[in-house]
Amino acid sequence: MADEILTPTEMGEADRLTIAGGSIDGYRLMLRAGYAVARHVLDCHGDAPDFHVLCGPGNNGGDGYVVASLLAESGVNVHVWADDKPRAHSDAAIARRDCSVKPAALSGFKPAAGSVVIDALFGAGLNKPLAGKAAAAVERSNAAAVTRIAIDVPSGLDGATGMPLGTVFNADCTMTFFRKKPAHLLCPGRGLCGTIIVADIGIRDDVLSLIKPACFENTPDYWRALLPSPGVETHKYTRGHVAVFSGGATSTGASRLSAMAAARSGAGAVTLLSPAESLAVNAAHLTSIMLRRCETDRELRAFLSKRQPSAVVLGPGFGIGARTCDIALLLLKEKLHLVLDADAITSFEGNGDALFASARGTPETRLVLTPHEGEFRRLFPAISDGNTPSKLERARAAAKQAHAVIIYKGADTVIAAPDGRALINGNGTPLLATAGSGDVLSGVTAGLMAQGMPPFEAACAAVYIHAAAAGDLGYGLIAEDLPAAAAKAIGHLHRF
Repeated sequence: MADEILTPTEMGEADRLTIAGGSIDGYRLMLRAGYAVARHVLDCHGDAPDFHVLCGPGNNGGDGYVVASLLAESGVNVHVWADDKPRAHSDAAIARRDCSVKPAALSGFKPAAGSVVIDALFGAGLNKPLAGKAAAAVERSNAAAVTRIAIDVPSGLDGATGMPLGTVFNADCTMTFFRKKPAHLLCPGRGLCGTIIVADIGIRDDVLSLIKPACFENTPDYWRALLPSPGVETHKYTRGHVAVFSGGATSTGASRLSAMAAARSGAGAVTLLSPAESLAVNAAHLTSIMLRRCETDRELRAFLSKRQPSAVVLGPGFGIGARTCDIALLLLKEKLHLVLDADAITSFEGNGDALFASARGTPETRLVLTPHEGEFRRLFPAISDGNTPSKLERARAAAKQAHAVIIYKGADTVIAAPDGRALINGNGTPLLATAGSGDVLSGVTAGLMAQGMPPFEAACAAVYIHAAAAGDLGYGLIAEDLPAAAAKAIGHLHRF
């Protein structure tokens, strides 16, 4: 699998293990990285009038010196800008010594329109804001009408969190090596990196068995083998049954979106559990979705006993309050796979411990929580960007605390499991910023779990399928379009 995401520390370990293995030394890795960047620059921007390489004192700067040498050898007009020299006898010092273009002071860097600026200042190793002449050079680059290419990670961006440390080089393209880092996928870093290109520089995949990364990009390679697929002997009773709770008469649409999404994702049966006041309006809109009155614990237990649903969705349009909490705790006590969304998450504000304790009642994970940023803050007030700046680590901490799979929604949705596994979604789209899209996501997640897909993999697949469906629909989509498009996306994954 090439979807592993390495933190800057893990990437440093990959370099160290490669060098220790004796097949290649650090300077040859630097040469290969520089060659990959120079090749891309010449292939894509070879007709630019000028090329400016900003070099720092570390290995990122060493890559830049190699790039500058290779560009100069090709005959283009190259300028190198640097203030601080690399540490004596380091690989970067050798690269600077061998560079055919002598560096000038950063203070003189003033790129003309149409030129290419290559950021080799600091990369992912920086842990403090850019300052002084380096920050000023980045600001001049960002303000100019130039093409900006970053090596590894744009300088000024935290490679582990994707958060700006201050001034950040705003790249049109970022060239990285071996594997992506969290900053390439987490916002706002994703937008500051531009197009991501991962180059092979000779680091062997077997170093990953020693590093043991627990973060991946969310692609079908991770979960496709577990995606439910109907066999020749499949019938509706073997494809799972999803129950979705409906809200009151004026709040029924969200639950119907979830119910339809569960059905479109392949569940053999879906029942909408409705209060009496909503039966008529729901009946007017439903055909393939079954409808059942459910207002009391007695009615709910009778339904659970008779129909034995495989997964349940609670929250979309249901309403906030103690009753919502009571139903969630009852469902967890019955050891059902449960997706809590929207109102169900907010209902546990200030009372999350009761939910988490109930979820820990079984050793296996059965609960999936789907908070957006505001809901996350309400349910996990102690896990904030103040004490945990990385969205990835916030999701992991929440999953462990809640003994639940967390779908931490947003442009950079993170899916985390209690055991520390986490995936960052890379195919998200702003087209999903529309009312009801989250309800569809909850339904797809429940539909996949109902068919036997493990909760973590079901959540990962649902997030990817949800975004793929939106991408296929394009501009102007509304939530009602998504269930059928999700079915089409699943069909493509199965090649139906």
